[in-house]
Amino acid sequence: MKLHQDSPYALNRIRGYGPAEIRVNDTFYHQSLIVAPQALELHDLPHALAQFGAQHLARLLAHGPEIILLGTGPRLAFPPRELLLDAQARGVGIEVMDTGAACRTFNVLLAEDRAVVALLLLGEA
Repeated sequence: MKLHQDSPYALNRIRGYGPAEIRVNDTFYHQSLIVAPQALELHDLPHALAQFGAQHLARLLAHGPEIILLGTGPRLAFPPRELLLDAQARGVGIEVMDTGAACRTFNVLLAEDRAVVALLLLGEA
């Protein structure tokens, strides 16, 4: 059996965040984003939770997660109940928290080798 060391950049790690930016690996993003261990999406995402809909949930589910983190911006707010129930019916949990907490939680779950995907919103809830 051949062993080799994984590159520290093989997975997307959140290295920092602030009110107007999120740093994934060595790149700063100034917009909402979907981040998964080996994928990053930037286009056609909601700026604020009020714009979050079924099409965004479908994009998150397409990553095959066991858990979805929904970072709602600087303050905690909840999406429509129907969206939470839809994910639950598919066997996927959604954890809703402010974006800073979602960034920290993403890294913890990533370190535990969990199938996680996060939608990190930078706008107001």
